[in-house]
Amino acid sequence: MSAEYDLIVVGAGNAALCAALSAGEICKRILVLERAPEDAAGGNSRFTAGAMRVAYDGVDDLRKLMPDLTADEIARTDFGAYTEAQFFDDLGRVTQWRCDPDLTEALVKKSFDTLLWMRSKGVRFVPIYGRQAFKIDGRFKFWGGLTVETWGGGPGLVDALTRAAKQSGIELWYSARATALIHDDDGVHGVRVKREGRTTEVRARSVVLAGGGFQSNPEWRARYLGPNWELAKVRGTRYNTGDVIRMALDLGAAPAGNWSGCHAVGWERNAPEFGDLAVGDAFQKHSYPFGIMLNADGRRFVDEGADFRNYTYARYGRVILAQPGQFAWQVFDRKVLHLLRDEYRIKQVTKAAAGTLEELVRKLEDVNPDAALEEIRRYNAAVRMEVPFNPNVKDGRCTTGLAVNKSNWANPIDEPPFEAYAVTCGITFTFGGLRINTDAQVVSTDGEPIPGLYAAGELVGGIFYFNYPGGSGLTNGAVFGRIAGASAARAARAARGGA
Repeated sequence: MSAEYDLIVVGAGNAALCAALSAGEICKRILVLERAPEDAAGGNSRFTAGAMRVAYDGVDDLRKLMPDLTADEIARTDFGAYTEAQFFDDLGRVTQWRCDPDLTEALVKKSFDTLLWMRSKGVRFVPIYGRQAFKIDGRFKFWGGLTVETWGGGPGLVDALTRAAKQSGIELWYSARATALIHDDDGVHGVRVKREGRTTEVRARSVVLAGGGFQSNPEWRARYLGPNWELAKVRGTRYNTGDVIRMALDLGAAPAGNWSGCHAVGWERNAPEFGDLAVGDAFQKHSYPFGIMLNADGRRFVDEGADFRNYTYARYGRVILAQPGQFAWQVFDRKVLHLLRDEYRIKQVTKAAAGTLEELVRKLEDVNPDAALEEIRRYNAAVRMEVPFNPNVKDGRCTTGLAVNKSNWANPIDEPPFEAYAVTCGITFTFGGLRINTDAQVVSTDGEPIPGLYAAGELVGGIFYFNYPGGSGLTNGAVFGRIAGASAARAARAARGGA
């Protein structure tokens, strides 16, 4: 039987749509399968804030990505540079140098060109003023190696890519759940799909898997991440349950990466079980470097200032999950309230506020108030006040003599009003997945590429271990989505004789 499509892409988020658009430059008969209904489509990408980590050498590079940057914006902003060497170093450092060197090289070296290509497809980029820059002496300065975000955040990114796909003649099926791969000794030849209550087989010369990780499957979370992970909140889509990974493993694909690891953050304690598109990413609470975190015993348990938020937030959710009751309170005083991100000002927030510390600790639900007050006072006395506070750099303003010291941005909690916010663990995506090569071909347990099968995005293992530099997930999906689409399309074209 001849193939109905040149290429099938499973998923409709950032990685999947980049794959489809890339393939569309080479072949034309492309089908995208999205498990979610259209109003919930886009996977985790739709739930993100849209930050994308990219290597650039200065403002001239950024103007290529953001041609509508004004002369005034450039004059009042220190955009700095974020070189390939810095990107390499950040990925290596936070993953304890376990990241696959070949995949990492492709991610870093292709990051700028990929974002430039995305712009050509209609994706608009803007500076992340609201979350990655502080104004010092009248000039904005970016920090943490993260400067660029998609206009409209995750929803804007998905909408732009979806619009480009439809304009390119790419076919999209919504509420279409892929259940198995069609394969034989010669490779993969299509996908079995359940759509509108009926199961059918759809044939294609190549298949790209880009359907997300297994973070929305509590049974898999407990199995692979460990005890209590079934209790975590899911930050994004309910549809990323690992089915697409399982489909590939069932035909002999090799698992790879940190299967017991994930991206997990501090998340509104009373948020719903899965992400809410009306709130989006605003349940996150990422200004903790400027305050302290207390657990149910009233104790600090982590170095809130170990590094820039970009390099700690993706692993601190795990630390919060390990606390009694799986929650913590973030505590701030007047000195830093103006530094809190917009997500602290939403209506759906568990907050306590008071004019005295004694009053505040008694408002911290499920916390030992006497121990909490003692802990805050002990912390206040340990701050090195002679070191200047500077939120733009790792300022070295630390504490000394505590069981858990704070390395940077330590300020006494001593000026009213005081505010505190309750957080739990919110899981974003899992780090374990399928093994691929630099052409995004899925590799079998025998070490050879599986003909006709490619993968990109969250379901690829081998890049992130233990932690993750902020903004690198979307860039990873876009880079390897583009590679996967092009590789799969070339293989499809070759299979039909190059026509």
